Amino acid sequence: MGLLTKDAILAAEDKKFEDVDVPEWGGSVRVRMMSASERDQWENETYGTGQVNTVDFRARFVALCAIDEAGNLLFTPDDIDALGSKSAAAVQRVFNAAQKLNALSAKDIQELEKNSGAAPSGGSSSNSPGDSASPTPT
Repeated sequence: MGLLTKDAILAAEDKKFEDVDVPEWGGSVRVRMMSASERDQWENETYGTGQVNTVDFRARFVALCAIDEAGNLLFTPDDIDALGSKSAAAVQRVFNAAQKLNALSAKDIQELEKNSGAAPSGGSSSNSPGDSASPTPT
């Protein structure tokens, strides 16, 4: 491979997507890679305030990754509460696919939590460390 130019980097189609079967919803959801800016925004909303914001952790992430066939986001910030009220199993399935596609590992989350200097807040007792419902990715 040769050295890339700025124009080659900026012109590259580098955001992949994947369709995830969600039987609870009767079909598939397409998830995509976020842009670097979108990832930074999500990380800042979650870890940038000195306290880890676990409120709608998965729904906020899924909302930034779920797209239609044309590549447009399915959800707006106003839809996050409604998305968060859907089946935990269904949202988790979509979250897992989006997490993998966006290279968001448990190690990344631990590093972000460490750098935030705070313990998780805003979550329920079901978001305790080691709990399978914890926002820390698997």
